[in-house]
Amino acid sequence: MSIRAPRKGENYELSVDLNSEYRDKRKDAIKRVIASMTVGKDVSGLFPDVLKNMQTDDLEQKKLVYLYLMNYAKTQPELVILAVNTFVKDSEDPNPLVRALAIRTMGCLRAEKIIDYLCDPLQRALRDDNPYVRKTAALCVAKLYDLKPELVIENGFLDQLRDMISDSNPMVVANTVAALTDIHISATSNQPSDSTSDPAVFSITSAILNKLLIALNECSEWGRVAILNALARYDATDDKESEHICERVVPQFQHVNGSVVLAAMKVIMIHIRNVRRDDLVKQLIRKMAPPLVTLLSSPPEVQWVALRNINLLLQKRSDLLSNEMRVFFCKYNDPLYVKIEKLDIMVRLASDSNVDALLSELKEYSSEVDVDFVRKSIKAIGQTAILIESAAERCVNVLLELINTRVSYVVQEAVVVMKDIFRKYPSTYEGVIPTLCANLEELDEPEAKTSLIWIIGEYADKIDNADELLGIFVDSFIEESYQVQLQTLTAVVKLFLKKPDSSQGVVQRVLNTATKDCDSPDVRDRAYIYWRLLSTDPGAAKAVVLAHRPPISIPRTTVSPALLEELLGEISSLASVYHKPAQTFVGHGRVGADSVQRKGSEISDAQKALQTVVAGQQAENLLDFGDDSAQDGQPSGLAATQILPSTPAAANFLSGTSANPLDDLVSIFGGMETMDTGAGSLSTALSPTVTSLSSPFEGFGGSSAPPSQPAQNAQPQEDLLGLF
Repeated sequence: MSIRAPRKGENYELSVDLNSEYRDKRKDAIKRVIASMTVGKDVSGLFPDVLKNMQTDDLEQKKLVYLYLMNYAKTQPELVILAVNTFVKDSEDPNPLVRALAIRTMGCLRAEKIIDYLCDPLQRALRDDNPYVRKTAALCVAKLYDLKPELVIENGFLDQLRDMISDSNPMVVANTVAALTDIHISATSNQPSDSTSDPAVFSITSAILNKLLIALNECSEWGRVAILNALARYDATDDKESEHICERVVPQFQHVNGSVVLAAMKVIMIHIRNVRRDDLVKQLIRKMAPPLVTLLSSPPEVQWVALRNINLLLQKRSDLLSNEMRVFFCKYNDPLYVKIEKLDIMVRLASDSNVDALLSELKEYSSEVDVDFVRKSIKAIGQTAILIESAAERCVNVLLELINTRVSYVVQEAVVVMKDIFRKYPSTYEGVIPTLCANLEELDEPEAKTSLIWIIGEYADKIDNADELLGIFVDSFIEESYQVQLQTLTAVVKLFLKKPDSSQGVVQRVLNTATKDCDSPDVRDRAYIYWRLLSTDPGAAKAVVLAHRPPISIPRTTVSPALLEELLGEISSLASVYHKPAQTFVGHGRVGADSVQRKGSEISDAQKALQTVVAGQQAENLLDFGDDSAQDGQPSGLAATQILPSTPAAANFLSGTSANPLDDLVSIFGGMETMDTGAGSLSTALSPTVTSLSSPFEGFGGSSAPPSQPAQNAQPQEDLLGLF
């Protein structure tokens, strides 16, 4: 005889309490169930027991049961049907809170089997006498459209929503606009055309516009944002209508909520394009400044969002905050991300009238502890010098003071900035060069070294010991980074073209080292080009290497004009924070059966493309540089793709599971095992190219040794170029 173990556990105890004859005990059990659900415990097994407690007059208990249903409806879709009768009954309850709660919960369940039962209660709720029920029902229509669009259209819910825009209650109007906007976005994302024949498209007419403007001042902050976003989509018929919209929206600048303020900014920036009166434009711009300044007293996260939006607004309207420079001065407790945004905005606001205050502030920042912030501050000084010519000398003096601090990272960033100033104002601040060269030993970062080498090469004719300074970098040429090697190579050639008598040894050494010992193909190629230029036509070399370059400038906008206009229409959204269009980081719709079918068609297209490539048996082999035919009877080049679908990379490519972008190439040109068989032909193909590079040097000055194959007995000072 087996003895059953007693049933124990928290869920069993909850089940017993949920079926208790005492109401208080049942309510307490429901609260414990919700508490367990909130912390992540699985209480889905109690679904039938909780469902029994749904029919009650206690509003608090009903809310808790509805909350449980919303959470577990997806996992228990069959049992949700049992709750339908109670939902329908609650939708006719005398208490408007219960009616609204029933409609809201039915819309949130997202269970296919309950959707058909939602239509009749929703019809009644949309015509309900109580505005709270109507505004809840309006949002429920949008949720129903997301689940089953054809059901919404068949039952005429969209027409009812459009009629509700004329509702006497502003909250109902706001929720109706929010619902219609959501439906509009869903409809246009699946079918991009803005055709007015589609019933789901929300077209704002002049009549609707007036109703929205009337409701705007009476809504909650959520409702105001929804209405303002709808106003931003409206195309004004003439300038008078644009002026009217701007005048009605301006009072929203005084709202305490930052989202409402930014949404109002968006509406103004869109409709101000059509305003013809200059006095009104100036008035609107002047009124936009105080609310933007107020946003900077928010917490750091909100500040940063505001600063990103202000950055966009300044790119369009540079005079927007021209008198508010001091507001953007960094505070000691600002996070780094806020400080960097403020620096960018301060440079945008820089002018002759405030540049002294700006430079004083930037100089102060350059003595901070945060290295990244110090670098950004020094870079801002250079940007100010490039933007404002009259302040360039003051900026250079500040940079010299910073260089004299002998702090390594300060000196290095200042050298980089000075290079940009020399490019903007050539031959203007040559007196600074000795100070820069004196700090040569302080430089250990590639960018700083590259900048100083460029300055030495550019002004080699005015620096007496330029060959000695560049010789330091030539001696350590192999150990330097590639960008330093490239700049050293160019600077030495500039030195030779300006001082050919005193720089023969340096140019020979650097070209010889770059062509023989350097493992960077970019450096080798540049050395070969310089070698050939100097050997064949020094005049052409001078025209190329010492060519006049136009002064640099800093663009006023960081995005293209078309993208800027698009982003201004997205102010107060993530697009304006990222400074990128929404489609670059937001997916389109849910992944459904149609998406899977599209994916399958894309894979079949890839198979067809590969078959097309395979079919090109007689196509020219673009990778075969030599005249040798394919060895061992193996196909070469693109024709080899007929044997490649068996490779793993090709299999991944055809199945659409490859995450590696190189697999596409591997699937065409083969894996490593197929490359091994062609290694001989590849080296044979490449060898004539290397030989041909050296051929132009033969016959100049009697030097027959090519750079890639120097004579074994060559002396260190042998004249390799044949020029001296």
